[in-house]
Amino acid sequence: MQIIPTITEMRSALWTSQQRERIIGFVPTMGALHEGHLSLVRAAKEKCHVVAVSIFVNPTQFAPGEDFTRYPRTFDADCTALEKEKIDFLFAPSAEEMYPPGATTYVKVEEIADRLCGRSRPGHFRGVATVVSKLFNIVQPDFAFFGLKDAAQFAVIRRMVRDLNIPVEIVGCPIVRESDGLAMSSRNVYLSGEERRQALVLSRALKHVEESFHAGECDTQKLIALAKQVIAAEPAVRLDYFEIVDPDSLKPLSTIGDQPALAAVAAFVGNTRLIDNTLLHTKALSS
Repeated sequence: MQIIPTITEMRSALWTSQQRERIIGFVPTMGALHEGHLSLVRAAKEKCHVVAVSIFVNPTQFAPGEDFTRYPRTFDADCTALEKEKIDFLFAPSAEEMYPPGATTYVKVEEIADRLCGRSRPGHFRGVATVVSKLFNIVQPDFAFFGLKDAAQFAVIRRMVRDLNIPVEIVGCPIVRESDGLAMSSRNVYLSGEERRQALVLSRALKHVEESFHAGECDTQKLIALAKQVIAAEPAVRLDYFEIVDPDSLKPLSTIGDQPALAAVAAFVGNTRLIDNTLLHTKALSS
């Protein structure tokens, strides 16, 4: 595994790989790697000849007062994990490398970037779209792999790639959970033991919604009310949103028809904001 800190070196290394007509897979991360991230790496290795991973805690996707300065940074452990997965390249630039002095250009995906987490975190998806577009321009992968835990991010990036004609295929990979159902997240390390227990209410609420949907309930307001009732049973958990939306546009749905619907939740457990989701599809009713 080569660890590469600069854009010039990264382009040079991958240009050699591209010259050999090899398929390049890319996994962008902010580090603090867990099994969810490593599942993306494995998916990339199955599909591609060359696998590159980036570790970059992107300052432009954090609003003032958010956890940019304390976001977990475990670079040495991350390198060890990636070496075990036998990736080819690790791109680990500095903020100054990614954002040169005087940089004023940003990428904003209109409308969709203001829904779900975009509404709760103004400017967040502008930062995400900007850094991902820059990374795609640097790495020029054939495939890029993202976890579906952040379904809103996945939708924003797919729309950006489509609208800007970026020649990369976006691959969504399933949510990886702990044995008790908690979705894996780098921010889980913030949780105390009691908060860790309280956080399970998110996956529990989604499970109740799934069960009710499979029993035939397709009215989204009734399903949302059920989820909120479950979450209210943990008074220490402060709900940000629970919505059922179209997974591509992120627009709210009034009923679940023939197309899939995304049930998405965000909540604060103590001071830690966590997200989770599940996909509801009428095909599941006949399975």
